[in-house]
Formats: sequence, structure tokens, C-alpha cells
Amino acid sequence: MGNRGMEDLIPLVNRMQDAFSAIGQNANLDLPQIAVVGGQSAGKSSVLENFVGKDFLPRGSGIVTRRPLVLQLMNCSTEHAEFLHCKGKKFTDFDEVRQEIEAETDRITGANKGISPVPINLRVYSPNVLNLTLVDLPGMTKVPVGDQPADIESQIREMLMQFVTKENCLMLAVSPANSDLANSDALKIAKEVDPQGMRTIGVITKLDLMDEGTDAKDILENKLLPLRRGYIGVVNRSQKDIDGRKDINAAIAAERKFFLTHPAYRHLAERMGTPYLQKVLNQQLTNHIRDTLPGLRAKLQSQLLSIEKEVEEYKNFRPDDPSRKTKALLQMVQQFSVDFEKCIEGSGDQIDTAELSGGARINRIFHERFPFELVKMEFDEKELRKEISYAIKNIHGIRHV
Repeated sequence: MGNRGMEDLIPLVNRMQDAFSAIGQNANLDLPQIAVVGGQSAGKSSVLENFVGKDFLPRGSGIVTRRPLVLQLMNCSTEHAEFLHCKGKKFTDFDEVRQEIEAETDRITGANKGISPVPINLRVYSPNVLNLTLVDLPGMTKVPVGDQPADIESQIREMLMQFVTKENCLMLAVSPANSDLANSDALKIAKEVDPQGMRTIGVITKLDLMDEGTDAKDILENKLLPLRRGYIGVVNRSQKDIDGRKDINAAIAAERKFFLTHPAYRHLAERMGTPYLQKVLNQQLTNHIRDTLPGLRAKLQSQLLSIEKEVEEYKNFRPDDPSRKTKALLQMVQQFSVDFEKCIEGSGDQIDTAELSGGARINRIFHERFPFELVKMEFDEKELRKEISYAIKNIHGIRHV
């Protein structure tokens, strides 16, 4: 495989990712990808925005990322963004990208700040990016905010696990340097699902916010909590910079200066910073796809074969062989009956979070609406007795009452 072939690997997996998202298969298939994990204020959003050189991710208190965001960065001479769910629409204003992410999140999760594993696929074309695909996952949190579900912590954990337990998923574990790294949410989860540290890439943010006289040299030199792929330090814009719309290019220059002039990090400066991180991720993802593609291909081929076999069975109905047709129809009816029963019982795969449906709805009608409507009915007792007596006489017909 020549270098050109290597360049095509990330776009190839992007196309697969889009196809699986479109048929709702994303988490089931073990695609080679990089998932971004970290605590709620670890600085994940800033790292991703610095790659693109634009502010485009929702911000605010509480959990902002409430669905996985599959962010596909594509190196290109012009700059625009596209969503898989808005086919053909080109976004050139990145504020609109943010609004669309928010609107599309609410569309699936409702406005109650719940979360959903259904991904949003966003593709950003820009001359500032290297080909790179990252899955941004919700930040881990301990405390539900506002009207978030009480079990939000376990819900988020469960969603992360759907991604990070997969063998082909590399983890970008983002931890802030200004809190104890031993308690880092990202490193804890990485230790749990990747105890050997083989598929975790460490990112240390907020190095500029550490207490006077302390530094993260030991961790950045990969001595403290070693990972096979090591750690890269970055300095993001401060909240003040973001509010003041400080240019990301200026921030990247300031980051470079920070590493070159800091006594503890000067000797590491060439292996630190956002541009270097982006380059490393591009290489690691490309190599990772190259290594995992043969296995993925074999798996896909066997799935394809079994589907083709099924299709053949349906195609082979001969007019003179009604038994197979009947059997297929029976299977469909049985499946429908199972789905219907699940819907009534509320035990299906897809539980509606937007409104009452199935059995719960019937239940409500019987217990709330029905008695209410009964009470509202007005009738004249004398008239009713007369009607009942006629009804009884009519039922008996010519027989004597």
C-alpha cells in the first residue's frame, strides 16, 4: 500500500461510519476509530475546536455533549461543514454549525438534557486540518443538573462503554493538569477497559493553570502513569479568551510560546501542543486502520454472505412452492406479533422518551381519561329506565318476559 493508499484510509472509514449511522448500526460494528473521553470540564471541546481553528461546539454549564459527535476532519483547500442529517447543505458560518448541533441534539434527546447514543455525524473541510475522525463523547459527570435524569452518571458511563470496550477503538483520554491526575475520569475509564495502556493516547490540558511551582513533567515524560502511546500536553484558550473571541491562530502561537519558554517543558516542546497532537492522531489513526482493516473486512464479508443467503431464500420462491412463501409470511407475522407485544409491555429495544406510547398509553386512557369521561356523561334516569325496559322486552322477542 503506497502513501497515497494510506491517505485514503481515514476517508474510507468515514464512508463506512456514515453508512452504519444511516442504518443505525454504529455502535454494533467495531470500526477503527478514536473516541474522546474525559470529565465534564477537562477541555475536550477546546481541543477539538483548536484542531479546526473555529468555535463550533455548544458550550455552557452541565452536560453539553449529549449525543456522540462523529467529527470527520477532511483536509481541503476550501472551508465548510456538512451534517449527515442535512444532506447537501453546506455550512460556512460555524456559529450555525453550533446551532445545528444543539437543535439536532434536542430533536433526539428532548429538551430535558437527557442523553442518547444516536450519533451526529459532522464533516468539516478545511485547509487547517489533517484527515482525522474523532468521536466526541459526553463528559463524565457525578451530579445531575436541573431536570437531568437522576441516573445520568450511569447513563453516560453505559454510553461510553458501548464505544471504549471495543478492541478497535483508540481512546483519547483528556485530563486537566490542574486537578489530581490519579482521580482523572478519563484515565480511570482507560485503566478499566485498557489495563495495558495499549490503545490509550493521553492528553493533558490546562498546563498553564497549575499551581505555582508545580508541573506535569513526570506525566508528560510518561513516567507517572505510563501509556504505550504516551501523553501530549496542550494549552487551550481560557474562558475569557473564548468569551472575547480570541483568534484560535493567536492561541496556537501563545501555546507554542508557552512550551518553548517553560523551564519544565522546554526540552519536550517539539512533542507538545495542538498541531503536534493533530499530527500524531492522524498517523496513529491511519496506522490503526491499516492494522485492523483485514479483520474488519473478514467480519463484514461474513455478515454480507449471511445476508445474501437470506435474500436468496426470499428470491427463490417458486410459484409452485407455496410452503416457503407461507413460511416467510408466517415468520413476518410472528415477528410483528412479538414487536407488538413488546410495544404493549414496554420491553422493546426502542423506548420512547418523548411521549407515552404502547401499553403505557392504553393504561393512561383506561385509568385517567375513561373514568373522567364517564363522570362527564349526563343522562335522564326516567328516560334511561324506559329504554332499559324496552331493551329487555326486545331481547326476549316473542317469548314471554
